[in-house]
Amino acid sequence: MTDWRDQLAKQLQQRQHDGLLRSLRDVDRPGRVVRRDGRDLINFASNDYLALAGCERLAAAVAESAQRFGVGSGASALIAGHAAPHAELEARFAKFKHAAAALLCPTGYTANLAAVTALVRPGDLVLMDKLNHASLIDAARLSGATVRVFPHLGYAKLQRLLEAATAPRKLIVTDAVFSMDGDCADLPALCELRDRSGAMLLVDEAHATGVLGATGAGLAEHQAVAGHVDVTVSTASKALGSLGGLITAEQLVIDTIVNHARAYIYTTAAPPTQCAAIGAALDVVRDEPQRRARLAELAQHLRAELIAAGWQVPLANAPTPIVPVITGDAGRTVHLADRLEQAGLLVAAVRPPTVAANASRLRLSLRSDHTDADLTRLLDALGKPAA
Repeated sequence: MTDWRDQLAKQLQQRQHDGLLRSLRDVDRPGRVVRRDGRDLINFASNDYLALAGCERLAAAVAESAQRFGVGSGASALIAGHAAPHAELEARFAKFKHAAAALLCPTGYTANLAAVTALVRPGDLVLMDKLNHASLIDAARLSGATVRVFPHLGYAKLQRLLEAATAPRKLIVTDAVFSMDGDCADLPALCELRDRSGAMLLVDEAHATGVLGATGAGLAEHQAVAGHVDVTVSTASKALGSLGGLITAEQLVIDTIVNHARAYIYTTAAPPTQCAAIGAALDVVRDEPQRRARLAELAQHLRAELIAAGWQVPLANAPTPIVPVITGDAGRTVHLADRLEQAGLLVAAVRPPTVAANASRLRLSLRSDHTDADLTRLLDALGKPAA
C-alpha cells in the first residue's frame, strides 16, 4: 500500500508539472508599493481598491478601540461576544446599504456560509450563477438543498429553472461583481425574476461595496435596486480595507440567521477593533468620494490601453477595478507574471481551479492611489502579446 505521504507528494508534483503549484510568499505591509524578497514592487495584486488597508484613519480608530475594549471579543456573539460597538456598526451599516438590519460575521466567507445555510435546507432549491465565488458554492452544498447552476449571467436558463421548480423555498444566489472577470450581475433582471417566482435573492457584494454606487453602497445602488434585494452580503476585506462579513436584510432574515446559522452561532465574534476599522472606512467612503472617481478613471484608461495593445480584455466598459488579461495557458500566465515581477510589478497569475481550464489570466487589480506613471510602467512592461 502506498504511504499517504507519497500520495500527497505526488499530488503536489503533478501540480508543479501542470504549472498550478502555489506557495506562500511574504510582503511587508499592504500598500501601493510592497516589498517582497528585498525588492519594491508596485502592487497590482490586492483587493485594497480604495487604499484603506494602510490608511491612518483606520489605524487610529483601531488603536483607540483596542485601548477601550481590548483586542478580542472573548466569546461567540450569542454568549457574551456581542457588545455596543457591534450593535452600533450593524445599525450604521444597515443604513449604508439601504436595509433594515445588519449582522457582522468575522469574514465574508463565514457570512456567506451563515446566510445561505440559514435560509434553505434539504428539500429547498438554490440556483447559482456558474461563476459564483467558492464561499457561495460551499454554502449551497452545506445547506443540503438541491443546487442547480445556470450559465454565467444566463437568466433565460434561470427563468426556466424557476418555472419548473416545486421546492418550498427557492434561493437565487449571485455575486454582484465577479472577482475573476470584473463583470456585473444584472440585479434589476434578477429582482424581476425573483418577484415573478416567489424566490429569495441573495447577492454577494464583496467586490462592489465601497466601489460602486452614488455613495459607495455597491452594485444594487449603482443599478438603482438598493433596498430591493432580499439579502446582501458585503465584506470589509476589500475596498473597506480590513476584515469582516456583513449581512444586510430585513429583521426577519437577520433573526433567522442568528438562530439557525451554525457558521454564526459556533464561532467567536469579531473583536470590537474590527468594528472600529469598518466604521472608519465608512467615514472615508462618505468623506472622500474622489477615491471612487479616481478608481473608475484608472480602470477605464487601463482597459482601453490594453485592448489597443492587442491583449484579450473582456468588457471594455466594465465599471469595476478588476481588469483580467486572458492568456489561456497556465504556464504562459506564470511566465508573464514572473516577467512583470522582474520589472518591479506585482500581478496575480490566476490559474485553474480558480478559473476554468484554458482560461488562465493575469488579474490586474487597481487601487485609487495608483499613479498614471504606475499604469504606464505596467503597460510598457507588458508590451504587446506574442503573435
